[in-house]
Amino acid sequence: MSDLIITKEKQGVFTITLNRFDKKNALNNQMYKQLCRLFDYAKSNSDVRCVLIQGNEHCFCAGNDLQDFIECSENDDLVALDFVKILSEFTKPLIAAVAGAAVGIGTTLLLHCDMVIAANNAKFKLPFTQLGLCPEAGSSLLLTRLIGANRAFELMVLGSTFSAEQAHQYGIANQVCLPNELISIGEQIAHKIASLPFDAVLTSRKLIRQATQLQLSQVINNEGEEFARLVNTPECKAILAKFFN
Repeated sequence: MSDLIITKEKQGVFTITLNRFDKKNALNNQMYKQLCRLFDYAKSNSDVRCVLIQGNEHCFCAGNDLQDFIECSENDDLVALDFVKILSEFTKPLIAAVAGAAVGIGTTLLLHCDMVIAANNAKFKLPFTQLGLCPEAGSSLLLTRLIGANRAFELMVLGSTFSAEQAHQYGIANQVCLPNELISIGEQIAHKIASLPFDAVLTSRKLIRQATQLQLSQVINNEGEEFARLVNTPECKAILAKFFN
């Protein structure tokens, strides 16, 4: 296992810490593959009752490593899409502790979480169209249901940056805290969930999500097809190349 992601397991809580801070925790293919394995492990391990995903008090995740997109060809399968499917089918409580950058997948993965704690230094952004891409991770369904089509268009097409306070108002974050409180609050909530009757927690989570879950798989497939098409268009390739130049 790479040290780009660090894990800890304690009293029913499986903590996943993104640890690529020199790149603001941008997720590359190696990290996506590891995340797929970790979520599969958490799902199948009966000792795991809650998963906590975090960075540190300064940074959560700056999105996809764009270098992987540049190197992607029409025949390549995007590992990011594999992770999205695993994330959408995850059956146990998932908590996120978010600070600093939360860009692209750094925001859309939060839509699959059961609770999100945001530090007041968190900045959220969904720069899909600026990169010549489209929404992913089921966000075209999940975010639209949460905040309505007009606001979802603003965030996902205009790519407007929004704050932790706005994320709280939109219902993306459950609460906002100081950066130095973030990690401890995330751990406290995760352990509180892990201490509850497990069958009751899983059943409640399933019932809460059942209406959306019926549509989510198809939406993710539709998004994935369009995303894989767009990432190979000359326009997207030119935007990404300009970004690195």
